[in-house]
Amino acid sequence: MAEILRVDQAGEMAAVAIYRGQRAVLGEAVGHERISGQLAHMEAQEADHLARFDRLLTERKVRPTALAPVWRMAAFALGAGTALMGDKAAHACTEAVETVIEEHYAHQIAELSDRDPALAAELSKFRDEELAHRDLAVEEGAKDAPGYALLSAVIGAGCRAAIKISEKL
Repeated sequence: MAEILRVDQAGEMAAVAIYRGQRAVLGEAVGHERISGQLAHMEAQEADHLARFDRLLTERKVRPTALAPVWRMAAFALGAGTALMGDKAAHACTEAVETVIEEHYAHQIAELSDRDPALAAELSKFRDEELAHRDLAVEEGAKDAPGYALLSAVIGAGCRAAIKISEKL
């Protein structure tokens, strides 16, 4: 249970940082009002998820990942970097991250459905919101981003590695 909570808290912290990085670039940029609003909405949902995991870590006496400062900086840089590449690349980042997170949550929900049904239900709600983020990103042209295949593969691999590392450290 500690690994599940630790990695989920780290993932939500990173998601908030990604959106903050993207909004730092696109938030006030002329002509980017649409994506700026979308990013703000998604960041707010991720912040709600993060707040819930912060409470769960405290309630269940689970330490956060030791790599939180590294993940926060890397995630902000990923968000800002993809935003600098343009709206479609920012959406490609969202699509890649949320694809991995959706799979991750699906495995946890299956694992927890009998052991902790209340937490499994919360994760299901969060998973649905992550899927909505992914679907929006695809609708907004994520797959039309320059170098989409490479960008998606690298971001997905990075997410998977961060998940494995955060479970233990």
